[in-house]
Amino acid sequence: MIKPEHDTLKRKAALLSVLSNTTLVVGKLVVGLLSGSVSILSEAIHSGVDLVAAGIAWYSVRESSKPADDQHRFGHGKIENVAGTIEALLIFGAAFYIIWEAAGKLRTGVVEVEHLGLGAAVMAVSALVNYLISRHLLNVANTTDSVALEADAMHLRTDVYTSAGVMVGLVAIKATGIAMIDPIIAIIVATLIFKAAWDLTKTAFFHILDVKLPEEEEAAIHEVMDGFAGRFIEYHKLRTRKSGHIRHIDMHLVVPRQMTVEAAHTLGDEITVEIKQRLPYSHILMHIEPCPGGCDLCAEECPKVLEVAERE
Repeated sequence: MIKPEHDTLKRKAALLSVLSNTTLVVGKLVVGLLSGSVSILSEAIHSGVDLVAAGIAWYSVRESSKPADDQHRFGHGKIENVAGTIEALLIFGAAFYIIWEAAGKLRTGVVEVEHLGLGAAVMAVSALVNYLISRHLLNVANTTDSVALEADAMHLRTDVYTSAGVMVGLVAIKATGIAMIDPIIAIIVATLIFKAAWDLTKTAFFHILDVKLPEEEEAAIHEVMDGFAGRFIEYHKLRTRKSGHIRHIDMHLVVPRQMTVEAAHTLGDEITVEIKQRLPYSHILMHIEPCPGGCDLCAEECPKVLEVAERE
């Protein structure tokens, strides 16, 4: 279960993203229509997609914090993964549309860009606002381990670079008088958007397929187990996955067959506490197995493990 204060923090961050994107969409759309700049309009479309994505993120963080129920025994965490996947699809669609419009301008050669100064100013403000909001969202995402907020932050961080790119393009048009720079910049923006969409897909969608935790997180689990190595025989069948901000970890722990149930349970609890300290929001399931007996370790290792268990 996510901490109540983290739940509030996530919702406020998501709402802030909705409000900032609404303001940017209106500003870019007005200036884009006044100037006739396809790159500014492409940025307005991008921010419009971000607004939809921010709304989805706000909804998902609200729903994902709900506790497990009869229909969702493992909780609602994967709502965030679904939200991130939808965001990625929206970005792919927006990138295709931007390229289509820019390619049309390049084919016809008809490009008229006006109010270059106003357009550059709007892009500069957009880059600054998106940088500040994305930094805040990413900090909250790291604190609460929120996939949806991380996806939203990646969205806005991409906007920082694309807005800066459009601003540079407008300045270049002003300096050179070559209006065809505008659709070229729009295509470059779309390329960056494609990259952001793919990164979001890897972050959000793949966890729906129950891929294992990142290597560094599994390494942390192994380090914890190594710290308890003198108190059990071995462990195997380690399985990990992530659902929203919740990590699911299960394994088989082999203990001497002479160890009491109470001692084995206590050992499992201590390992669980240690793993949760390293990896917050972890649900850990540990299957205790007695060693089969009859091997060389019975005469050497098992007495040592039992001696440690008895002392504790």
